[in-house]
Amino acid sequence: MSKISQNLLLERAEHEFLKGDYANALRSYGLILKDYPSLDEARIGVFLSDLGVESEEEAQALFDYYQVIKGEKENAADIIDGLIENLDSSKHKLQELLITPWEEQIEYGDGIRYSDFLALVKSRGSFKKTFEDIMFSTKVVITNKDEFIDFVTQLSHEGFDEMALGYLDASVSLFGNDQDILALYHVVRGVQ
Repeated sequence: MSKISQNLLLERAEHEFLKGDYANALRSYGLILKDYPSLDEARIGVFLSDLGVESEEEAQALFDYYQVIKGEKENAADIIDGLIENLDSSKHKLQELLITPWEEQIEYGDGIRYSDFLALVKSRGSFKKTFEDIMFSTKVVITNKDEFIDFVTQLSHEGFDEMALGYLDASVSLFGNDQDILALYHVVRGVQ
């Protein structure tokens, strides 16, 4: 490849990045790195494109900052590397701080995971009987949409329609206009 094609490839990758097409930008920067493994702009482009898939605002902000400092500082790539590393480290620490206590609360709180509740239902042979036994003393902890849909559907099939409607009404703010959730109103009301 000639110097011109390297610059054209960088321009194309940069254009894709600025459009928010991070997957193609990542691919373009990766192809440049294949032929020019020590090219800082391509290496930074790969990192920022990967970050953009996860967090567009952070990636764009770091990209803009890199554009400003790359002409002023010789170690611009090292500065961006350090910022990306700190950002990644901070995210992992924050995730550990938030998720670990939440998982412990689910595990040891006054609740039972939905999967454990279903195992209990299976061993007892009756959703209705199992739910009646625990409904005043134990919370059923639901951690995703599929569990919620299954739980509300089971409540409705077992005659707990008012309770199922209560759960649905309380979940509107969580799920918004999710069509799968809204369809549960038809299930609870017996409309198929």
